[in-house]
Amino acid sequence: MTTSYETLTVERKGDFALLTLNRPDKLNALNSTVLSELKTVFEAWGKDSEGLKGVVFTGSGDKAFIAGADIAQMSDMTVDEAHAFGFLGQSVTLAIENAPFPVIAAVNGFALGGGCEMAMACDFIYATNTAVFGQPEVKLGLIPGFGGTQRLAKLIGRARAKEIVYTGRNVKAEEAYRVGLVVSLFETKDDLLAGAFKTLDYVSKVSPNAVKLSKKVMIEGNDLTVEQGLQTELAQFSAIFSSEDMKEGCLAFVEKRPAQFKGC
Repeated sequence: MTTSYETLTVERKGDFALLTLNRPDKLNALNSTVLSELKTVFEAWGKDSEGLKGVVFTGSGDKAFIAGADIAQMSDMTVDEAHAFGFLGQSVTLAIENAPFPVIAAVNGFALGGGCEMAMACDFIYATNTAVFGQPEVKLGLIPGFGGTQRLAKLIGRARAKEIVYTGRNVKAEEAYRVGLVVSLFETKDDLLAGAFKTLDYVSKVSPNAVKLSKKVMIEGNDLTVEQGLQTELAQFSAIFSSEDMKEGCLAFVEKRPAQFKGC
């Protein structure tokens, strides 16, 4: 089943979905319409995941995942309009980050500015060898506004993130992989999508409830001390012992059979 929006296509593939941004003539640049539609889709999934166990997020065409924000739209914004635009972009990244299932960014071509920020909001990034990342906002007299100053440092370290943001330079796929921004590299876009769905297939065989809670604890612990994070982990670790998935998983292990998880 395929659902189409003005700028997005959502293709359901069994337990998974392929979310494609469709503005290839604009290198999939982010404008208010794109951001609003992304927010609508991910917030709806946050309320009702529709049985989804994972989403692959990509861009249409061969040149870009998302080349950045739509500079033409931004060029004459007032301070208040820029605040609203930035708030909308940040709301999208939070909706992606808090989705109750894994979201894999499948990056082919450019992921610059807002595109890099959208990719970083996903659980992890897979990319082709031709992918290019970066936060080039300083070249326009701007700073990253959709989370780039925050998430990049958490992913690759503060000093390296500062160097990339301050210079606005491009980061090619090999370097992005080496520094930990990208998890896996692939030769072609077809290989990239196949690899992302293969990973989701592995995920679909374990407890959806355990994956959801693991994601929740890891996000919540991101800004906590180790001791505080351990307390958060312990609370969810003990609570999960009342779940049906935990009982089924342990029983299946003892009985040496595949577990039949129900996500509760």
